[in-house]
Amino acid sequence: MPPEQSDAPRPADFRIVDLFAGPGGLDIAAHALGVRSTGVEWDMGAIATRTRAGLSTVPKDVLECGPDQFPEANVLAGGPPCQTFTVAGHGAGRKALDTVLQFVQRLADREKWASIETDLVELDPRTRLVLQPLRWALKAIDELEPYEAIVLEQVPAVLPVWNAYARVLRNEGYETDHGVLHTEEFGVPQTRRRAVLVARRGARRVRLPEATHHRYRRGEQSSHDDLTLGESLVEPWVTMEQALPHRTGPFTVISNYGTGGVAENRGRRHSHQPSATVTGKVSRNRVVAPDGTDLPRFTFAEAGLLQTFPAAYPWSGTDVSQQIGNAVPPRLGMHIISAALGLGRPTDAALKRLASWTPPT
Repeated sequence: MPPEQSDAPRPADFRIVDLFAGPGGLDIAAHALGVRSTGVEWDMGAIATRTRAGLSTVPKDVLECGPDQFPEANVLAGGPPCQTFTVAGHGAGRKALDTVLQFVQRLADREKWASIETDLVELDPRTRLVLQPLRWALKAIDELEPYEAIVLEQVPAVLPVWNAYARVLRNEGYETDHGVLHTEEFGVPQTRRRAVLVARRGARRVRLPEATHHRYRRGEQSSHDDLTLGESLVEPWVTMEQALPHRTGPFTVISNYGTGGVAENRGRRHSHQPSATVTGKVSRNRVVAPDGTDLPRFTFAEAGLLQTFPAAYPWSGTDVSQQIGNAVPPRLGMHIISAALGLGRPTDAALKRLASWTPPT
């Protein structure tokens, strides 16, 4: 008898176009899963890193491109720049949230992009970029072939925008799910919160990925290996000392940022805990021994490891700290992509491929 045919999706069935691709966090996550990916990125520093990493890259502004230039892509991904939405930024995106939501509705009503673009001058240029993934998705529906799946991530303040996106996409035949994910719950040795939306066209059900690790709560000194989440056993969160085994002995990281608006009240994380959020200022964080002696600060490779980039990742170009801080943690990316494409939880083999990845010669 011939072997039974399976309708389950395969990684090779998908090709991602990744908007605002940065240094390649989502791209190498895709490759570890066996999914092909092409990134659109305009920053020359990130392009230099991507080039040395051998990642397929279109070095253009997303505004200058459209889905018709990527006819093979059947998955849309994107993490628009988040500076205006972050707590640390000036907050232009948060203040303009109502305006952004109005533009989402105008796109859903199929108002011509030319007229919308004319009115976008009232928004900060970076804030406007959060509308680009929806413009691409609707353009593909109207003029080409709809994307089979969509993956979007941003800072938590953008969740209302993803909620508005979800309503539009459901009306276009997509099943969606969105919410805030904690990176340490997916094996990332860092506490970081990201607003994520996943969508799949024609699916009966799509859900955000389920946590595989324990969530870190402020002040916790250790995790436990017997905690459960629902019916699934979850692992302890990953510590900095686990992620950086070449650093011998305990250490404490003192943040460059003040807590509660007080510059002198700087956050501290110990090596037996996950790192605090890795930002573009990670190189300014102090690393000290138990006796208070200053230790070498994190290298680019170490900061990348805290983001779950491979140890051999070829960081290049200018402002590498900012590249690292802005990137999608690849391990989180693997879980999000897998959930959106219906591939199931990433296998141990796929996770090992990510950790052992080396740039092509």
